Amino acid sequence: MNRLRQIHAYTLRNGIDNTKLLIVDLLEIPNISYAHRLLDHTPSPTLFLFNKVIQAYSSLRQPLPCLRLYSRMCLRGCPPNQHSFTFLFAASASLSSPLPGMMLHTHFLRSGFDFDVFALTALIDMYAKLGELGSARQVFDETPMRDTPIWNSIVSGYARRGYMVEALELFRTMPCKNVISWTSIISGCSQNGHSADALKMFLEMEEGGFRPNEVTVASVLPACANLGALEIGERIETYARGNGFLKNMYVCNALLEMYAKCGKIDAARRVFDEIGSRRGLCSWNTMIAGLASHGKCNEVLELYDQMLSEGTIPDDITFVGLLLACTHGGLVAEGRRLFKSMGSDYGISPKLEHYGCMVDLLGRAGKLQEARDLIRSMPMKPDSVIWGALLGACSFHGDVEFAEEAAESLIELEPWNPGNYVVLSNIYASVGRWDGVSKLRKMMKGENITKAAGYSIIQEGGEIHKFIVEDKSHVKSSEIYAMLRGISAAMKIRRQATVFECELVGF
Repeated sequence: MNRLRQIHAYTLRNGIDNTKLLIVDLLEIPNISYAHRLLDHTPSPTLFLFNKVIQAYSSLRQPLPCLRLYSRMCLRGCPPNQHSFTFLFAASASLSSPLPGMMLHTHFLRSGFDFDVFALTALIDMYAKLGELGSARQVFDETPMRDTPIWNSIVSGYARRGYMVEALELFRTMPCKNVISWTSIISGCSQNGHSADALKMFLEMEEGGFRPNEVTVASVLPACANLGALEIGERIETYARGNGFLKNMYVCNALLEMYAKCGKIDAARRVFDEIGSRRGLCSWNTMIAGLASHGKCNEVLELYDQMLSEGTIPDDITFVGLLLACTHGGLVAEGRRLFKSMGSDYGISPKLEHYGCMVDLLGRAGKLQEARDLIRSMPMKPDSVIWGALLGACSFHGDVEFAEEAAESLIELEPWNPGNYVVLSNIYASVGRWDGVSKLRKMMKGENITKAAGYSIIQEGGEIHKFIVEDKSHVKSSEIYAMLRGISAAMKIRRQATVFECELVGF
């Protein structure tokens, strides 16, 4: 940097114009502000220099300086080219309003650069990121020569906004796909709660001979976590390690979460320890939540102390994990202390999740009145999770009075949920209130509310299979039931043999 300042001073003293060289070198450091000031003092800046500075700001997602430079270009009679618009569209994608982008789109069409696929790709991506999917689709439909990046922009745009039906439809019609195409659709499925589809797409991608990259791996591991697809998750870890992807913190954190949610908390701890000094708040939160869900409350509190000693400041997600650990461990006093410290020590206002954990903690400990008082003191309206925690506690302790209040609020919030009726009915039955049981059954029948059938998920041969009781929808259901009948018959024979042996011993 000092060398460049010296060169700049020398050129000024000797009347030498090295502006282009200096600005390019300054942007490589990068020192954009210095380069921008130098551009401002250039008597006749070229389009190349304007584009270089606009590109630098665009790469840092700073749209306002880009738009000011574009305005200055136009005022100084320096017309933009297709590269200018590519950088400007990319920058405008991070604005809160679509209006500047629409204005640029109009200038782009008037300039006659609507043949450039790079600018069109950036334009589609800009509209998609701004939520203007209609405009993005219109540009896409009006583009005669669509290359793979243009297809990727519209697919990822729909997927990012949660329109997975449209995204999948476009994805299936793509003439040519690459790793980015597959990653976009896998990421979209995973982020929008379609874990089974995300995993299915990943397996299809592998079968098609595409090699997943770091983003693909970080996108599919949460789907494995949600489905409990441990076998596939372990295989992905082997692949990620072999390709050096564990240098990427997104991959590390996704792998950590996968093991924690799949029940292999020791493997999660191994990954956590391996991350070492690279740990960010996300790593700490994931490990705390994983240990908490496995009931390891003492380890959670020790880890929290370690986190604080290493200088990491907790956030609201951290306290959800901590309070969950206290709930599983029955640590009421510690839970109260942590709940209070959120505001007093870190200025964090409790959210619904934190109140839900506290109600659950107090309810499980039998402190139903305190739990009810806490609900009354909440600054926001209690949701179904809060009332559900209280109702669950009432079910455990057989408290009808609070159960009726909780159930009434739940039925108001979720009139379609049969679980609330069933829990209250069971509470009535446990204390012999059969009139209450009968009343609830009539209510369910009158509202046509039925309990949905539960289902199970198993993983076999790298695939996920979902089934309900007496399910015959599987393509191999005949073979499955034949195998079950065989196992049942073998168990009966074995049981009869055991009974016979016991009778012989009796003689």
